[in-house]
Amino acid sequence: MARTFQVGDTFTHVRQCDRLRPVYYAGASGDYNPIHIDPEVGRQAGFNGVILQGLCTLGWAVEAVAVFVGDPGRVRRVKVRFSRPVLPEDTVTFQGRVTAVSADRLTTEVTATNQRGEPVLRGAVVETSLG
Repeated sequence: MARTFQVGDTFTHVRQCDRLRPVYYAGASGDYNPIHIDPEVGRQAGFNGVILQGLCTLGWAVEAVAVFVGDPGRVRRVKVRFSRPVLPEDTVTFQGRVTAVSADRLTTEVTATNQRGEPVLRGAVVETSLG
């Protein structure tokens, strides 16, 4: 039996950024921008060290929706606005809410905050196919 969704349905997804995550993601993505792997460059940019690649944070947001709908292959469209970088040792909580349901599409809005309650992602919209 297929799962049904309704406007207003919510979900939560939590990810922990460990100190090696930016290095692992650099290796997987090829994004070796020094701000992600060199603490001194991160400090020169005004941070306490390196920051996580934004696309990794976006990937976690999409993962949250994929877990909610039950199939990562259903993701069709993503729009996002980053609010602040994720730092190593941050715990990021993704909150999602269904904003629209049609016969063949599900639209969700996702926000994310770190453990200090600071928004790291807001206004993300992820559309998935149904069926």
